[in-house]
Amino acid sequence: MKLCRLQPLALGPVTSGRRGAEFHPAAHFAAIEGDTAYALEGWLPRARRQTGQSWPLAEVRLLPPVLPSKIVCVGRNYREHIAELKHPTPVEPLIFLKPPSSLIGPEEPILLPGISQRVDYEGELALVIAKTCSRLADNENIAPYLLGATCVNDVTARDIQDADVQFTRAKGFDTFCPLGPAIETELDLSDVSVETFVNGARRQSGRTTQMIFSLDVIIRWISRMMTLLPGDVIATGTPSGVGPLAAGDVVEVVVGGVGTLRNPVAAREE
Repeated sequence: MKLCRLQPLALGPVTSGRRGAEFHPAAHFAAIEGDTAYALEGWLPRARRQTGQSWPLAEVRLLPPVLPSKIVCVGRNYREHIAELKHPTPVEPLIFLKPPSSLIGPEEPILLPGISQRVDYEGELALVIAKTCSRLADNENIAPYLLGATCVNDVTARDIQDADVQFTRAKGFDTFCPLGPAIETELDLSDVSVETFVNGARRQSGRTTQMIFSLDVIIRWISRMMTLLPGDVIATGTPSGVGPLAAGDVVEVVVGGVGTLRNPVAAREE
């Protein structure tokens, strides 16, 4: 099942420059079946009863599918990506946070800040947490805690990342976390493709089998540092092939079985 969050286009555009559910008139959780989205009641893990409302997908704006309390990212989880950036291979998962204010949905523009001379795409598989998750044991089954998977672009100001000791500034600009288009809840994630295209040309191609730390290891590891809450997002690392974006580009992150997250790129007004 594909789950999403949407705004019917008939209600008009978002009227505030700030981002969040309260600034999208009548945002709905919905299930996608074919070319139609069917409204759901309640929050996603429990929202299985349709309300009777439905919309053609051509008549809705897809929003970030969840509004997480935090976005936890795993760095350096593909060996070829580590090699291209000349970083040491981690012996434990390397994690950092992106702020929820960096979230945007499909088709929203990634805005390049003037302070950075190089902003890179990083296409990734993202996990969405279904229920509160804390201090999981080594052999504990992660399935009850996992709602599903979606696409994420961990946009990064590479020059700022190289200059700073930690990643917060480079990863945290507004619009630096495109997420969507929907959450796939019935996908076997053990061997899934992760690709990124810029202006139609493939720049990244990897599979979850190439990860240094598997998805179950990642969830258990993070749960021992911080409690994961329903709707929280985990970005699981990017394959090799990262590269710069320029104003006018269109970047697409494609996760097999999930869908395509498409975003244009523009210069930010300073």
